Amino acid sequence: MEASTKQLAKALGERIRVLRLDKGLSQEQLGERSGLHTNYIGQIERGEKNLTIESLQKISRSLEIPLEQLFHSMDPLYAQTELGEIVVMLSERPVSDRALILSIIKAVFAWEVEKRK
Repeated sequence: MEASTKQLAKALGERIRVLRLDKGLSQEQLGERSGLHTNYIGQIERGEKNLTIESLQKISRSLEIPLEQLFHSMDPLYAQTELGEIVVMLSERPVSDRALILSIIKAVFAWEVEKRK
C-alpha cells in the first residue's frame, strides 16, 4: 500500500473500532454478525488490510449504520472547518455523550429563539 492508502486504511480502521466500541461489541461479536473472521476485523481496525466494498457493507450492516457513516469526519480538509472539528470531536465520544450534547445544543437553540420573542 502506498502512504495515502495506508493512512486511509488506518483512519477507516480506527473509525470502525470506535463505532464497534460505541455499540458495545467485541471484535469477535462484530465478526460473527458480519460473517468476517475475527483476525480480519483486527487487521482492518489496525489499518493492515484494504477492505472490499462487500466487507464495508457487511460491517456497516452489522453496526446498524448507513455505509456512508463509516466515512464521516475522515476527510482531512473537513476537519479544518469549525463544523468539521465539532463532528470529529463528537465522533470520538460515546453515544451517551453525543445524546447529551445534542440535548444541550437543542436547549441553547430553543433558548435563543425564545430570547428573540
